Amino acid sequence: MFYKRAQYIALAFAAVLTVVLLNLPPGASSRLKLALGSVFLPLFGLAGSASTFVDRASWALIPKKVAIAEIHRLQRENDQLKLAAQEGADALQENQRLRQQLNWLPRSGWAGRLKPARIVGRDPTIWWRTCTIDIGSRHGVRPKLPVLTTDGLVGQTGQVTETQTQVILVGDPACGVSVHVQNETKDQGFISGSQVSVLDQSVVGVSFLQINRRILAGQTLVTSGLGSVFPRGIPVGTVLDTQIHDGLFTQARIRLAADIGRLQEVWVMLQ
Repeated sequence: MFYKRAQYIALAFAAVLTVVLLNLPPGASSRLKLALGSVFLPLFGLAGSASTFVDRASWALIPKKVAIAEIHRLQRENDQLKLAAQEGADALQENQRLRQQLNWLPRSGWAGRLKPARIVGRDPTIWWRTCTIDIGSRHGVRPKLPVLTTDGLVGQTGQVTETQTQVILVGDPACGVSVHVQNETKDQGFISGSQVSVLDQSVVGVSFLQINRRILAGQTLVTSGLGSVFPRGIPVGTVLDTQIHDGLFTQARIRLAADIGRLQEVWVMLQ
């Protein structure tokens, strides 16, 4: 009976206190809340400090060797994740390049004659412009076949082994290319491999163009079809500037359509 009476009394007190709090003026209610908060705030702060102390203590209990080993493990894991991310980015770029080439292939007009290849080696010098691809005679490749990308002409095949082939790039003296300007006069010229820029392999010279003021910067040059190597109509480059040589013919500097300094995949045109 005593305990039940105590519970009833406590319940009645709580009810009366609630009614009083609800009917207090706003100012008195705020002061009462502040007073109650000041009573319990140290307890909350003590609990937070205790939690922080436990965390620090748990780290302090770990041996130094174990902590160092864990740091090294996390560093290795971070390096592996960075490497995986880079490999994923490289694979995505390769996928995009291959998709572009496959979309271009049906529109090229030479789809049945083109053989894909990868660049597996480059000449370390800039005087002889060559590279090596991963297909050879067993794949139907022979010397003096056109090599191109989706952007334009790259060069022609040179020495051929069973599994690899040397590619002589446009601008090398051994890769002469007959071209014409895509304008109303179809002016003919020849890329003989004269060195135009030591630092920029994408710029080559065109000689023996007719003295014609209609040859302007920005015009496109394509293969003329003359000779036995390159068929007509492969994009070669765009005119940068021209000058008249000894009053006999026009010389032009052109920027190649294919970025031969960054080749990764090419097409060989089989015959």
